[in-house]
Amino acid sequence: MTALLRSVAQRFPGIETMEGAGVRLRRMFGNRQVPLFDPYLLLDNFGSSDPEDYLAGFPWHPHRGIETVTYMLEGEVAHGDTLGNSGTIGPGDVQWMTAGSGIIHQEMPQRSEGRLSGFQLWVNLPAKEKMAVPAYRGLSGTDLPIVPLEHGGKVRVIAGTFDRVVGPVRGLSVDPTYLDIDLPAHASIELPTPRSHTAFSQVVNGSGSFDAAPGPRASPGETLLYGPGERVRIAAEDGTLRFLFVTGRPIGEPVAWYGPIVMNRPEELNEAARELQTGQFIRHRSPILEE
Repeated sequence: MTALLRSVAQRFPGIETMEGAGVRLRRMFGNRQVPLFDPYLLLDNFGSSDPEDYLAGFPWHPHRGIETVTYMLEGEVAHGDTLGNSGTIGPGDVQWMTAGSGIIHQEMPQRSEGRLSGFQLWVNLPAKEKMAVPAYRGLSGTDLPIVPLEHGGKVRVIAGTFDRVVGPVRGLSVDPTYLDIDLPAHASIELPTPRSHTAFSQVVNGSGSFDAAPGPRASPGETLLYGPGERVRIAAEDGTLRFLFVTGRPIGEPVAWYGPIVMNRPEELNEAARELQTGQFIRHRSPILEE
């Protein structure tokens, strides 16, 4: 039986917004799209050639009940947290942080002579894991396996599997796949997807076809949410196409969301607010995860 090819169900151009202490970014999807992208909650594309758009950064702020995934394409972000982790996320690096029961951290983009660019993805946690011990993965670009394609393209594997190559982020309950894919002009690729998983693509550079049938081309900055099926087909047009491809197992639970805290019930949000006020928010200290 031929695997069912997924079609694009919805397209999201993103909206310009300000976050942190005054960082200009494009929010590709967020709380207005719950539960369309379940288990994913938010995708921000931040960056600019003008340092004034990003230098204010994201000073100390809390998270609970989610994972945050920062992936840098260009430039650097300095970071630190209440678990004692600190450092710099550079081009090609990934910070995969499980906030669990609570973490307070900061992310401060550094001045760049060229362009600074990156993505932050929020991954929801199921109720049974929302108050788990926080954990941290800091991955350099050299930690990410790169799979060359026959036509000259390549796939960077952050999480999940491509062509039997497994990414360094493993063992998560939502079973994420996170790929960064380059296709040369007029090349195409087919990617298998579990039928029950949510799947979307984020166009980084170039343009191409992301649908099962010929349709409007997708351009840089668009997010494409797929309907049901077992695989997707993407084809580049006249130039190089770069895109992120993400899938994950839906959680299917209620979402109570206020700012950087995402729980299941409003009462849990109130509890987090009280703990922040009384200094009881941080419940665990955790070592850096070693892969």
